[in-house]
Amino acid sequence: MTAPAPFWERKSLEEMDDDEWESLCDRCGRCCVLKVEDIDTGVIHPTAVACRLLDRDTGRCSNYRERHALVPDCLRIDAEAARTYNFLPLSCAYRRLAEGRGLAWWHPLVSGDPSTVAAAGASIAGRVVSEDAVHPDEDIEASIVRWVEPDE
Repeated sequence: MTAPAPFWERKSLEEMDDDEWESLCDRCGRCCVLKVEDIDTGVIHPTAVACRLLDRDTGRCSNYRERHALVPDCLRIDAEAARTYNFLPLSCAYRRLAEGRGLAWWHPLVSGDPSTVAAAGASIAGRVVSEDAVHPDEDIEASIVRWVEPDE
């Protein structure tokens, strides 16, 4: 007897329960960086400045459960957001599934090992500064980065 396909291959994003949904997040931290929108083009650029709640050593939120109360503009990613937020990284599991692509080899649900996220270069751990470290008068645009997408 063949084992059933994993839930992310059997279910739509809307059909997933909360635990399944949360397990899709690979904890790369890329959605937790501040972004700058080009007013002329509407293009949104990530910066190397992370939300104050991001643990910069692990790339994970230090208060995930209360993040929306503590940071009112913290992203809420749902199925619709996964389909429409064009600033989510191409490597984001939510975006990948919304676009009909499978999970990357390095995703913990595929590899069975959370350390493959960093090994593949997807994690921003150790590569960002906290927004608390940026002076309010500094030009955030000077912190724009182009993250290299990890290998498929």
